[in-house]
Amino acid sequence: MQRFFVYLILFLAAFFLFGWYFSNITLYLIISLIIAALLRPLTNRLNDFHLLGQHIPRWLAILISYAAIVLLVVMLGLLYFPLINDQIIILSELDLEGIYLQIKEPVSRVERFLLRYELLENKPGSLFEELKKSIIEFVKSFDFGGFISGLIDLTTSFLIGTMAIAFITFFLLLENGLLRRNLLNLIPNPYFELSVATFTKVEKLLSNYLFGLMLQMLAIFSLASLGLSIAGIEYALTIALFAAIANLIPYAGPILGAVFGLIVGVSTGTFTTDSEYTYLLFKILSVFAFVQLTDNVVLQPMIFSKSVKAHPLEIFVIIFAGAKIAGIPGMIFAIPVYTIFRVSVMEFYKGYKSYRIFKIKATN
Repeated sequence: MQRFFVYLILFLAAFFLFGWYFSNITLYLIISLIIAALLRPLTNRLNDFHLLGQHIPRWLAILISYAAIVLLVVMLGLLYFPLINDQIIILSELDLEGIYLQIKEPVSRVERFLLRYELLENKPGSLFEELKKSIIEFVKSFDFGGFISGLIDLTTSFLIGTMAIAFITFFLLLENGLLRRNLLNLIPNPYFELSVATFTKVEKLLSNYLFGLMLQMLAIFSLASLGLSIAGIEYALTIALFAAIANLIPYAGPILGAVFGLIVGVSTGTFTTDSEYTYLLFKILSVFAFVQLTDNVVLQPMIFSKSVKAHPLEIFVIIFAGAKIAGIPGMIFAIPVYTIFRVSVMEFYKGYKSYRIFKIKATN
């Protein structure tokens, strides 16, 4: 048994080393596993459906599931299209001279305050000129060629990644349970039952986590869209959808959602007085404060602590460790990866203790 644990540790070390070295492939595989887990119920249901007395072929069921994803993406794009179109119109109609005057007055107030308390030694009007000069120099030094090249590289990487994920997911769905069977075939017979129990528990916890995550996104979307609609904010559904998706990023997601809501609210609103502007900001921040409070008090303890059966302090440490290792993707995938590792270690440790007890009884 001890030799088995040595082999297991060596295997896990090699697995994590491979995953770190080939991080792109590992990320594609993880995303494909998640998408396959989400599409498997729909694919199985379509595969069991009879058409003219025959089952729908599994490959056709997978393609229909893919079509459902494409349709969902198109619908979300249509939801964002009016907002993007309005922002383009606003940018094309910007009065640069008016913006110049609007910026100059607040900067002049700050400058007068600094001069009054002798915190600035320049002559009056120099602060705005320095700011204007810095902006002009930044625009001149901006590498538009490098930006376009980077944008092309990013688009190419995104298309390649999308094709790779679609290809991997297709075969994961086509050969239902193939990956699990191949992994179990590598397990020696004395540890087969223990390995099956570990796989079953991991799958159950991960499915509970994914289902809880979907419920969390739906709840945040519903609360945010309802609150913003009641507050009279334009594009409430668009803001709420962005907030629900951004909430997948732990801790930073709610802030991104609130900032996006403020930007959209300010850019699409019409204000005649400063009080109207302040009141709009207050309404948006109040809605997101309520959503965040509900998420922290009700949703997150239910999803993270109960679904993966881990202490909130564990979740906090693991999320920040994931952020340190892989940034935002690390924060998103930290909990599923930690769940797999923790459950595997606990199940094998229980099996090891049972093995030791059995061995002592047998010797007596």
